[in-house]
Amino acid sequence: MSFPCSEAALVSRRSFLGALALVLAAPAVQAEDGNRLATLIASELGQFASFVQGAGGRVGACFLDVETGIELGSLAANVPENPASNAKLVTAGAALAKLGAEFVFTSGLYGGIEDGRVPNLVLRSDGDPSLTSADLALLASALRERGVREVGDVLVDQSAHDERYVPPAFEQQPDEWAAFRAPVSAVAVDRNSVTVTISPTTRGSDARVTFEPEGFVETEGHIDTVAPKKPAQPLAGLAARGTRLVAKLGGSISEGVAPLRYRQRVDDPRLFPAYALRSALATVGIAVSGTLRLGGASETRELALHRSRPLNELLPELGKSSDNFYAEMILKALGAKAKGVPATSAAGAELATAWLREIGAFEPGVRVNNGSGLYDSNRLTPRALTRLLAAARRDPVISADFMNQLAVGGVDGTLKLRFKKLAAGRTLVAKTGTLRDVVALSGFVSAPEQRHPVAFSLIVSGVNGKTPLVRKRLDLLIERIADELTRAAVAPLPQPLSAASG
Repeated sequence: MSFPCSEAALVSRRSFLGALALVLAAPAVQAEDGNRLATLIASELGQFASFVQGAGGRVGACFLDVETGIELGSLAANVPENPASNAKLVTAGAALAKLGAEFVFTSGLYGGIEDGRVPNLVLRSDGDPSLTSADLALLASALRERGVREVGDVLVDQSAHDERYVPPAFEQQPDEWAAFRAPVSAVAVDRNSVTVTISPTTRGSDARVTFEPEGFVETEGHIDTVAPKKPAQPLAGLAARGTRLVAKLGGSISEGVAPLRYRQRVDDPRLFPAYALRSALATVGIAVSGTLRLGGASETRELALHRSRPLNELLPELGKSSDNFYAEMILKALGAKAKGVPATSAAGAELATAWLREIGAFEPGVRVNNGSGLYDSNRLTPRALTRLLAAARRDPVISADFMNQLAVGGVDGTLKLRFKKLAAGRTLVAKTGTLRDVVALSGFVSAPEQRHPVAFSLIVSGVNGKTPLVRKRLDLLIERIADELTRAAVAPLPQPLSAASG
């Protein structure tokens, strides 16, 4: 059960004093530095819990010595909470374990050439999250080199995935058009998002508005170009219109300012790649005379093939960049591994959960539903996450790639602007997680150059509107532990030392 923070603080003091008595009574071979670290963790967790309680929230935490598996400190460590993007740790670890670091996705063009013409050109992929318009341009160029000058119909074969394009829990925010909520599909280009560019012209004239790829978005209305420095706010609201999108333009943009460029998700991703491919074909001089439609699953004649980078090079999009689209696509790749095609998110979640059980990181209440941690979907405990981290680090097969995909404090990814004082020694590598009322951080804190690693997980919930302040205090807690690890080489403790009952 989860304790209110005031009760947790009381339990923390009692548990800590009891455990400390056991340590003091233990043989003299115990390391003073190890005891000092455990004492520090207990003290810091108690103070942090009181702070979080004052902010109206609750905290779960767990610290684990990676080399010994001994728990150095905990607070409500077995209480399942929404882990936010810390769920990507499960997706990344399971993908490395079950698909392998060298796993690649393939995408290609298929059909028959008849006198320089392909009557039915099929675009197919097995779920590559990294496929871009630039990749389609290379495929189009390869087609041109084979003498193709015209294409009839362009078909998109989406049969490698099921027809659930909205990942689990994403339906909780249907009116969000930002690219972070993009749908998934077997053939997906540019993360299933359009790039919007709004460029001012001269005052009194319409601004120039473009969408990439061309043809997928219709427009209604216009955006005015107004005098420099005049308050302006351009609008390009999107809505579904059949399989395409319509942008309702309005507002204004100031003359002389730089073009505004951003990405928005598509709604129905099925034919979106066909528009991108048609643009790529036109660029290399291949005309498309027919329609854009779904189909082509039975076509096997390969014309051009593209292979993604290996999985271990794609995973930093999860750990460092926290990309939701990549996470959900890779979860479906796990689904294909588990139960074949069409791949489903549910099958991927089952395989990820099975992996947690295999490594001893499953606890009652743990639930894997989607691969990204977006919205209210998954449940993980701090103890499960630290066990996952420790198991992944100790696994000689996946350890290096798992560690490399995590953000480095003060150096890169979502931690580039945090933990600046730890950057030189690279003493923190972790995965961030933020939702409206959740702040999470799970990873490894260590002495410089990753010596004496301690796996940790902190999940703070119920702090809507106060996440920046909570994040700042959480970072301070980790920095203090890093200082202690740097101060001395930490010897393992002989038994757990908890800040509260888990």
